[in-house]
Amino acid sequence: MIEIERKFLVISDAFKVGTLKKTRIIQGFLNTDKERTVRVRLKGEIGYITVKGVSSADGLSRFEWEKEISQQDAELLFKLCEPGIIDKMRYEVKVGNHVFEVDEFYGDNKGLVVAEIELDDVDENFERPLWLGKEVTGLVQYYNSQLSKQPFNTW
Repeated sequence: MIEIERKFLVISDAFKVGTLKKTRIIQGFLNTDKERTVRVRLKGEIGYITVKGVSSADGLSRFEWEKEISQQDAELLFKLCEPGIIDKMRYEVKVGNHVFEVDEFYGDNKGLVVAEIELDDVDENFERPLWLGKEVTGLVQYYNSQLSKQPFNTW
């Protein structure tokens, strides 16, 4: 499956007013090679293992495969992950016809808040809420795999 996604900085907490759902996410990386990233995630009490391929030149799309695993399996796999666990709260916020996933980071990435929107087409139009800031799509330092190695508080 090809994922088309754009990522933005968030400039205020006004997004919280429109939150449909919020979920705590803990994730680690078994592999952070730029050609293939392998992620283990606990989203609430549900585990996932995800493989992502290399991003397109513009950073908008890449191959993604994901499979649900048990919470116990995810916790066991965390022990094999590279150093640098990501801890964040994800807010799902409906804006127009789309849902933004807004991640508020904790720990070494505290202070960073980013919003992602998945699209069906790279040229798809979407409503831009007032809390949406600068676009950071394709900027590697904002990838979770990189935030696990070089956290926001070290920039």
